[in-house]
Amino acid sequence: MLIVPVTDGRRPLLAPAWHTAVLGAILVGTYFAGAWLQSRAGAGPGIAPDHRGALGVYFAAMALDWALFFFVWRFTSRSGTPLRELIGGRWSSAKDVAVDIAIAVPFWVLWTFTARLVHRLVGPSAAKSIDVLLPRTVLEEAVWILVCLTAGFCEEVIFRGYLQKQLHALTGSAAAAVVLQAVAFGIGHGYQGVKNVAVIAVLGLLYGLLALWRRSTRPGMLAHAWSDAYGGLRMSFLSRLFS
Repeated sequence: MLIVPVTDGRRPLLAPAWHTAVLGAILVGTYFAGAWLQSRAGAGPGIAPDHRGALGVYFAAMALDWALFFFVWRFTSRSGTPLRELIGGRWSSAKDVAVDIAIAVPFWVLWTFTARLVHRLVGPSAAKSIDVLLPRTVLEEAVWILVCLTAGFCEEVIFRGYLQKQLHALTGSAAAAVVLQAVAFGIGHGYQGVKNVAVIAVLGLLYGLLALWRRSTRPGMLAHAWSDAYGGLRMSFLSRLFS
């Protein structure tokens, strides 16, 4: 018999509570690892002294995302929650896909303006920039797209598909769950510096509200992957244009 863990009868947990604690500890660990990378960066403006090794960073980022995804999927599936429930929504026809795209596009516009506004509110960041690691060659651009597709899928499943629902079950509050997963999302990007963590947390809040509204991570996956890909490829194009 499959026994699904519960909190107090209100909502079943998607995985044992210790699993969520371990995921939180991993995210905190990545934050301090990112802070360490920031502290050991050289005198230049970038988090790395030069562009060499960018491909290695891309593959490491994908490996981390897929490892966290597997950690979530493994324990949620054992507790009786299939992957399709973490993702939510359905793509049973071209219309379903078109609807999610139609939602993702204006959401990305809102996401972009929100990012710019919050950047202005928090002020300039003194953190070392990751721009030095953005793609510059056709090969790097191809791998970068894979990185963005990985982030769009894995991170939406991890933070919005699993963590937000799990926190809702633990706290009994959808609002608290949206806020807490957004904080966790920001912490997971600690390598970008404290002020950028704040910006990313706000953007995580938007992703969480979108998932809560649609009961699906699919529009968020589309917007997430596109926003990452657009930012990196745009910088690559501009560097070629003015080089």
